[in-house]
Amino acid sequence: MFCVECGKETPIFRNGVCLSCYLKTNSFTKGPEIIDLPVCTHCNSYKYKSTWTSELFGDIMGRIIKNTFTISRELKKIDINITSKEEKDGMMCNVFITGFLDDVEITEDHDLLVRLKRTVCDVCSKRFGGYHEAIIQIRGDRRNLSKKELDNILLSVESLVENIQAKGNRALFITDVGEEHGGLDFYISDKGSALVITKKIQEQYGGTIKQSSKDMGMKDSRQIHRMTYLLRLPSFSKGDFISYKDSYYYISSISGSKIHIIDLSNWNEQTLDAKEIQKAKILGGEEITTEMILVSQTKEEVQVMNPNTYEIKIIRKIKPVSFDSEKIKVVKMDDQLFLPPKKHNR
Repeated sequence: MFCVECGKETPIFRNGVCLSCYLKTNSFTKGPEIIDLPVCTHCNSYKYKSTWTSELFGDIMGRIIKNTFTISRELKKIDINITSKEEKDGMMCNVFITGFLDDVEITEDHDLLVRLKRTVCDVCSKRFGGYHEAIIQIRGDRRNLSKKELDNILLSVESLVENIQAKGNRALFITDVGEEHGGLDFYISDKGSALVITKKIQEQYGGTIKQSSKDMGMKDSRQIHRMTYLLRLPSFSKGDFISYKDSYYYISSISGSKIHIIDLSNWNEQTLDAKEIQKAKILGGEEITTEMILVSQTKEEVQVMNPNTYEIKIIRKIKPVSFDSEKIKVVKMDDQLFLPPKKHNR
């Protein structure tokens, strides 16, 4: 048959015209040529309608196009693709909308200028204003935390915050960190997340949590409270050597209220409740170990020499282990020499 528009002998699509001529006079998608998109100067979040989001530009544009473009119901199996390039006035986007008209796939394209309006998002506004709903205080029980503990706790808290943020909580951030009274204070924007973080740190380092609140007045007809979560870590820490019930132990790990210790007389592992060893005597940590020169070894013992005094000592092996380094660590407690657990002797 012949198309009444172009006169070509070709299959007729609709109304006596071929597909090409039909598409020249009919469009199935329509949208704006210019839109304004607020973007945060500090964190590059975008605001769509009344909500700030950390979505990528392409993802947020996909949502905007679906909500601002009119797409005919005649088109089925819609697919939207966007290419963009930065220009002086913003982002110039090419929008390609593909769908099926009857059994025929068609694509319509649109030029769209996205004007990026620089501003400050709600979260950054709070962050720079010092906003916080909770304070996490981490202290040691009758001791100052070591430099290593402080550094590790800081990294742990930062990692936990990043993980929660990655799950979609934009409102969470650390407002400030301060070293106070031998420990750390974290000022946290979200009190619910602050409690989760405090419990996670407790799982790693042990200790007890105390909560308190401070009345901060009314906002939007609601009473506002600022929470303080005090995590007091045990007087002992991972890597400490202790004297407990006439025996000597090495603290291999702490998980919540459970303390995992290794008996230095036989290298057997035990798990105790933190309350059980509150009366244990802390003898020290890494600082009370000494590197000595390995002179010789048999299945039953090692012969070591003090590199400063050249004094030679014989220490019984707890288990049939072999040392393949020139120096090994030993620990002296109450005039007794012990070989720390093999995993400590690296």
